[in-house]
Amino acid sequence: MTDLSDLPPARPWRSSALWPAAALLASLALWGYAVTHTDVSDLGDFGLVGALHPAFWTGLALLTAGFWLTLRGPYRHPAWAPAYVVGLLVMERATQAVVYPTPLYAWAWKHDAVIDHLLTAGRLQSADVVGDMAVYDQWPGFFAAQAALVKLLGVDSAAQFMAWWPLVSSLMLLLPLLLMYRTFTEDRRLVWLAVWIFSVANWVGQDYFSPQSVAFALHLGILAIVLRRYAGGTSAATSTSGKAGGPRQAVWTVLLTLLVVAVVISHQLTPGMLVVSLAVLFFARHYRDKVPLITTAVIFLAWCLTAALPFLSAALPDMLRSIGDIGGNVATGYGATPTGTGAVTTSWVARLLSASVLLLAAVGALRQPVLRHRALPLLLLALAPLPMFAASSYGSEMIFRVLMFMLPGAAFFAAAALLPQARTLTAVEAQGTRPEPRRFVWLPLLALLAGTLAFVPSYSGKDRISYFPPAEVDLVRQVIDKVPDGSLVVAADRNYPLAFADYWRVDHYWFLDDAREHVDRIVREPAATLARDMASVEAPGRAYVLFTRGQFADSEMNGLLDKGQLDRIERSVAASPLFERVAGNSAGSAYALRSGTETPEPKEAGR
Repeated sequence: MTDLSDLPPARPWRSSALWPAAALLASLALWGYAVTHTDVSDLGDFGLVGALHPAFWTGLALLTAGFWLTLRGPYRHPAWAPAYVVGLLVMERATQAVVYPTPLYAWAWKHDAVIDHLLTAGRLQSADVVGDMAVYDQWPGFFAAQAALVKLLGVDSAAQFMAWWPLVSSLMLLLPLLLMYRTFTEDRRLVWLAVWIFSVANWVGQDYFSPQSVAFALHLGILAIVLRRYAGGTSAATSTSGKAGGPRQAVWTVLLTLLVVAVVISHQLTPGMLVVSLAVLFFARHYRDKVPLITTAVIFLAWCLTAALPFLSAALPDMLRSIGDIGGNVATGYGATPTGTGAVTTSWVARLLSASVLLLAAVGALRQPVLRHRALPLLLLALAPLPMFAASSYGSEMIFRVLMFMLPGAAFFAAAALLPQARTLTAVEAQGTRPEPRRFVWLPLLALLAGTLAFVPSYSGKDRISYFPPAEVDLVRQVIDKVPDGSLVVAADRNYPLAFADYWRVDHYWFLDDAREHVDRIVREPAATLARDMASVEAPGRAYVLFTRGQFADSEMNGLLDKGQLDRIERSVAASPLFERVAGNSAGSAYALRSGTETPEPKEAGR
């Protein structure tokens, strides 16, 4: 495809730079005003969507329109597209870091606890020391790197910078995406539009402070190297890679091996996805060298049979049972039942956003046969993750991970659907730069604008669950800081900050993980049932039960227990002589089981 944006502009660049610069600066100014005038102290069912100042939406719409018109206008300069994309990432991924005083996501706090453990223990430990959390010691790459970063920066913990990780991890994806897309086209319009669509469609939330965020960037980097340096003539970019076995190829093989090792030691799922992707490309004969596939498969298998063997041995029965159960593996993800207008609405917006991008990708592949032939490897990479549905539910998240791994290829062809047919340079020189039909400018702009705005509820619509105000962090910290070694902290579920804090010396138990029969018993006889569950803790340890707003939000919005049931449990514990209140503030309260008290025998059902 020919890059029409590379044609000499009809006017000097400086005379055509005023309006793109003005639109970009105005949109960022509106964003800055919005985030400084957004109140997140009382989030509703729509999360951040309902709290954002209206200037945010105006700024995002202006940014999108400016990007599209700059990309398609007659006076394009190559600097504007990347500037607008970076502006998009700032508005998408930095907003939460600015408006929220504490980091989002209970899982991010959990990863901070793993890093704290590495810094405290100074080494990896087995399951007989840290229990189920030993799985993180079996994939320590991300955590070891972050522990080193904490030391290097001289901060107390990763919590001091992990709120900005979504922006950092999204910026990390730009280089591998650009390398992949430039392998198949020199049309900057298509490349940057694909990057934009990828950014707004990547709502699944795996950019937070997690091993997946880094492993995904490395995954794309490996695929970019393979497509550009091992493809054996797939594109013009590979023609300079040197002969197979030459010194330059050896350098790329060493780099590839290092990246593969980093992926394998950091994450459980990504290496499997990488092997599948490389196998699809190899057996479809889109690169000739066996080195990438064999290297990745051998390193992955070696790690599974050594460091990761304890976890895999324990998880193997469940993994085998889920193989082939495509319906069950999908249902555990999208089969959840959110409750409340906000949760249901934002879930459907996210689904429609993903479905729209996949539909556009299909249209783009059908509509541009030349591009489909030339960029067939990207189409294969978009389809390669689908068999993973038959492998596992991956803790109810497989559908979201499959969508994420499909997105780089899908975004490329979705961008092609929004652009007119490419013309050769000869035709352009002969015919001049004829204006395109209005429908090719305004209809795609409306589609791009709708997708960009839809990202916000898809990504931030459930922040009532994900956000933990400072009072909630302080409450949990009060409890954790004073509990003796060997203590037990009980909560409804794990959706609160520091839920895994000090896990090497404190046990944690979440009763909503239990069988429904036991949960119903807790609802009927809250204080007595919880006291019996907590009575086995031996001195000097003590047993605590913790109630926080984050647990209540997660339980309500995911249809586990409603507010009335949760309030009843808390009131029962507060009024019971079996418990004493040890901490509390506006975000919740904590109670300790009194020492030396006898717990009542359970009543029979129905009495």
